[in-house]
Amino acid sequence: MSLIGISTQSGERKTAIVRGGGDLATGVIYRLWRARFDVLCLETELPTTVRRPVSVAQAVFDGEHAVENMKARLIGAWEDFSPVAARGEIPVLVDPDGLCIDKIKPDLLVDAIVAKRNTGTHNKMARLVLAIGPGFCAPRDAHGVIETKRGHTLGRLITEGEAIANTGIPGMEMGYTVERLLRAPARGQVEPLREIGERVAAGAMIAMVGGAELRAGIPGVLRGLIHPSVTVEPGCKIGDVDPRNEPSHCFTITDKALAIGGGVLEAVLSIGVGENKSA
Repeated sequence: MSLIGISTQSGERKTAIVRGGGDLATGVIYRLWRARFDVLCLETELPTTVRRPVSVAQAVFDGEHAVENMKARLIGAWEDFSPVAARGEIPVLVDPDGLCIDKIKPDLLVDAIVAKRNTGTHNKMARLVLAIGPGFCAPRDAHGVIETKRGHTLGRLITEGEAIANTGIPGMEMGYTVERLLRAPARGQVEPLREIGERVAAGAMIAMVGGAELRAGIPGVLRGLIHPSVTVEPGCKIGDVDPRNEPSHCFTITDKALAIGGGVLEAVLSIGVGENKSA
């Protein structure tokens, strides 16, 4: 029996579908891509990802987008998946409901939407189904769950049970937690006044949202900001400021995302591909 991610004797590559194309999902996609998977990313029509430079979801807006040395490309139909993947690129398809999953029948499916709840993924969608973060219970919903909370258990594979529940408080950086977040002051679209990667002072104007000012709460680097075409609601997270003040961190995949991707690869190699894991 061959394992997912290991080419068969005939040289056939394994296929993976990752639901979600945000920064954490991109860490998973990158690890799988480096392990020679053909990976398809499924996204929404207007992704709400914040860390856009390191998210393959940006391809939905731009048509194509490179994260480090990996290029993502927007495709119009699931039939375009194989030709684009064969070129070593990551196809991105707008298919939030996962309608293409039954057609492609992937070896691996990863729910990396990070909605903090299960929006419809179940363990019969592929030969191996994994989910990242809270909202899933293994093996009921998925064959494995990957911990996403920073700390001692980050990136660990859980085959019985759930990830740590969402607290709503981001990980601490240089003593800051919720102070790092930028939340929409009003309903509307974001009109950016600063660029991602730009250093900002506490109180600096970052954007206008629905005619209201959005200012930085702490000094640092503007690490992420939601795309201007997305309509946001008051109070939702639309950006963040990194107090570590290192612009290059805005353009490379984080240690957290790579750790989660490592947990996915561990599941691939340790659980493998059974004939019927849902039975």
